[in-house]
Amino acid sequence: MYDPAQLRTFLAVAQTLSFTQAARRLGLRQSTVSQHVRRLEDAAGRQLFTRDTHSVELTEDGEAMLGFARRILAAHEQAAAFFTRTRIGGRLRFGASEDFVLTRLTDILETFRHEHPDVDLELTVELSGTLHERLAAGKLDLVLAKRRPEDPRGELVWHDDLVWIGSERLRLDPERPVPLIVYPPPGITRALALEALDRRGRAWRVACTSGSLNGLVAAARAGLGVMAHSRGLVPPGLVPVPDRAGLPELGSVDFVLLHGERRTGAGGAADALAAAILAGGDRLHRARR
Repeated sequence: MYDPAQLRTFLAVAQTLSFTQAARRLGLRQSTVSQHVRRLEDAAGRQLFTRDTHSVELTEDGEAMLGFARRILAAHEQAAAFFTRTRIGGRLRFGASEDFVLTRLTDILETFRHEHPDVDLELTVELSGTLHERLAAGKLDLVLAKRRPEDPRGELVWHDDLVWIGSERLRLDPERPVPLIVYPPPGITRALALEALDRRGRAWRVACTSGSLNGLVAAARAGLGVMAHSRGLVPPGLVPVPDRAGLPELGSVDFVLLHGERRTGAGGAADALAAAILAGGDRLHRARR
């Protein structure tokens, strides 16, 4: 009833919320992406997206289709792997941003390990800026990390707004410097937060620095200050800071997959893990909402 090609296109649009970005990711024309979505909507008898010239959003039926699409595509890939008898092996050095510590990335990795038991997966969790550096130095094969929207590198998994978050009980004094909870350099969200405050001319001070997301979250829950974070990855126990606090807008950030220089034995494993992340990428930022 549902064409796997149309389901892959649907997932790409759902994750990027952009027909243009989905077309770029899939290597298709934008008209083909629109056609796939329209045919899937016809097959389902439901509207899956609301869209205008400025935005694309999932409908309630579109949210429901996400789970079905993932399961159908997973079964399709498992059947294809079984009957083609392809076995992927080798050492795969995978780097993931600290942002994913509290998401369901572990579920995707667990499934990958089960489906590809011959792959020796080495996981590195670090700041996005550090992962970019390690990838460029040839120390990683595949990276899932943040980038600035103007950065052309990588394959887009999803695009998200940055927001200020903190404890629900936190109250900021407009006459005092903004207390910041930040990653150390070269953290991308740190840089964007400082740039936004400096553009506004708003004084700030660093109240907490930690290379661990759990450390930052603990400080924020304790009311030590505010932190810049992806809207779709707000950790439990923290909330967006109200507009009345007068903090500047932070802009947006992209989450992308980047491949390193292909090495014998790593390319196939990296491609397989990248495909798994792209297929289940919406779970990473929807699971904790």
